[in-house]
Amino acid sequence: MTKPLVLLGEARGANEDKLKTSFVGPSGVELLRMLHESGCIGLSAVDRDYIDGFYRTGNPELLEAVWLLHPEVHRTNVFNLHPPGNKLESLCGPKSLAIPGFPSLGKSLYIRAEFTPELLRLQDELANLDPNLIVCLGNTALWALAGRTGISKLRGTTLLSSHTVDGFKLLPTYHPAAVLRQWELRPTTIADLMKASREAKFPEIRRPQREIWIEPSVSDIERFIREHIIGCSLLSTDIETSGSRVTCIGFAPSARLGIVIPFDDSRKPNGSYWPSGEVEQQVWALVRGVLEDISFPKLFHNGMYDITFLWRSYGIKTLNAKEDSMLLSHALHPESLKGLGYLGSIFSDEGSWKYMRKKTETIKSDS
Repeated sequence: MTKPLVLLGEARGANEDKLKTSFVGPSGVELLRMLHESGCIGLSAVDRDYIDGFYRTGNPELLEAVWLLHPEVHRTNVFNLHPPGNKLESLCGPKSLAIPGFPSLGKSLYIRAEFTPELLRLQDELANLDPNLIVCLGNTALWALAGRTGISKLRGTTLLSSHTVDGFKLLPTYHPAAVLRQWELRPTTIADLMKASREAKFPEIRRPQREIWIEPSVSDIERFIREHIIGCSLLSTDIETSGSRVTCIGFAPSARLGIVIPFDDSRKPNGSYWPSGEVEQQVWALVRGVLEDISFPKLFHNGMYDITFLWRSYGIKTLNAKEDSMLLSHALHPESLKGLGYLGSIFSDEGSWKYMRKKTETIKSDS
């Protein structure tokens, strides 16, 4: 039997509390529509009639009837209750009253320990379902299963649950109520649900296999250029900067192979990766040779920044810069964000690498 895709929301609203179920109000209609547009479910003529009936009458039982026709998805909430005033803040208190081990949901907003039974109920529910994938709809669901908040940073990427239950694959995205408040979130949420449809077919996290050369020697760089860069069809290039310096530069001649050439190293007493200025100049000569080689095209993301920086700080002329993924994305989807982290969440199966970094030194105006 196919395992259902689990949709995890926050708490029950007035309609949900009436029927003791989930997503049978306006958020439920929008969720059904996005699930249909993303390919997770198909809406039949009967489904549409029920939805139209809900619009005319406001009867939540009509939406419940739609959901019951789609056992391929399972709806639940972190809290199967209706918070007073329809505000989750009513379940919160000071840190001294918080559920141990869980972070705040907002500034000094800790879920009180008296609501621990709701998490235990969720734990049993998910253990019995044993789903391949849980879609965390919003910050509260992410908080409950990953012990984190920050839905905008983690949405669209897969990670494993580590709170309430361990080891289930999660894919966070925006709550449909947030989509109704901010319509510009809708295309991103549909893209995330498209990914969820694919990820729900297997329980493990599958990352792309890549070979990345790090901490190279001069001979490693020479070999990589000779064997992999010269004659490549397209060379992806990216720099990280601090002040007027390039701290590292990366080259990738294919989606599965790359090299990171560092210049700064905070572990070293003088802050330099290379043992002497002479060796660093030798490495820069190799980098210059790659960038000024006109025989193969280069791909950048926000290349106007990188190319200008390299010229102003190092006098390097980047030749045959042919593609820019930021500009292409903006041309195709002008309504969407165009930062590299965002595009990675949409078009790749990588984790949220921006979130994993402990230090952030480069700020590019690319989003």
